[in-house]
Amino acid sequence: MGWGPDPIWSAGAVESNIQACPSGLCVSLKLNVDDGTEFMYPGQYVQVKPSGDTDVNPVFLAIASAPTGTPPKPTPPGKKKAKEEADAAAGPEPSTPEPATWEFLIKKTDNNDWITNIKPGQTVDVSQVMGGGFPIQDNLDGFKYDFPTQNVLLFATGSGIAPIRSAIESKQLNISPAGSGGRSCTLYYGVKTPDDMPYVSKFAQWEELGVQVVPVISQPDLPCESGAVWKGRTGYVQNALEEDGVPIPRNSGALLCGVKVHAIKPGRDMWRSYLYKRIMVFNT
Repeated sequence: MGWGPDPIWSAGAVESNIQACPSGLCVSLKLNVDDGTEFMYPGQYVQVKPSGDTDVNPVFLAIASAPTGTPPKPTPPGKKKAKEEADAAAGPEPSTPEPATWEFLIKKTDNNDWITNIKPGQTVDVSQVMGGGFPIQDNLDGFKYDFPTQNVLLFATGSGIAPIRSAIESKQLNISPAGSGGRSCTLYYGVKTPDDMPYVSKFAQWEELGVQVVPVISQPDLPCESGAVWKGRTGYVQNALEEDGVPIPRNSGALLCGVKVHAIKPGRDMWRSYLYKRIMVFNT
């Protein structure tokens, strides 16, 4: 994913801005936008800058909530070319703007306090939706790689959980609890300490959707202001995957954010030949 075309700005209004984790390293921001129809795929992003301010560089933010637009229905392979030609001749279909509320997870840095400290009611400039998002349909559905995808692996570290959350809540992964007919799914999510982990309150909801959540702490001995003491998995997400393994790589696919592809190695030769084909990465 590149950084996309030149931004076309429209106004957005801040609905809420709350601390997302006990350490305060991340905030959860809700923005109201006039049109949410362009956000159709998890992993898409926007640029955001102070309203009317040309001196501050915009920030690039992955949308963390589920898509608010409806993706087009897939076209059968034999009819794809004919449809593309017909669409080109007809021109773009007019769409009716639909207001939406988008959520973002923002890691605090030295130069983004203008947005991490922004107050409800303030306005910002928001670009059009950018990027193609995770190519879930192309890589997981059908028989593109000879075997249908029956198992989805999700990997995220820190604020990289934002586009992964969007994917989970989008229903585009076709996952479901065991025995319900959908795909199985495991999320490996790594942070330094328990206090650095946002969205803990959503883990139970994700489990109900069919996601096995595996939180991993890399520095469990660091003291937490909340007093939390970690008794779960430790190390890094790739260590947890190596311990668990991937039983059948050829029918598995993966989405990554904040994790290097080359770090994901469960120690099986089949991993590289099969699963590497279906790895989708959000570049932050």
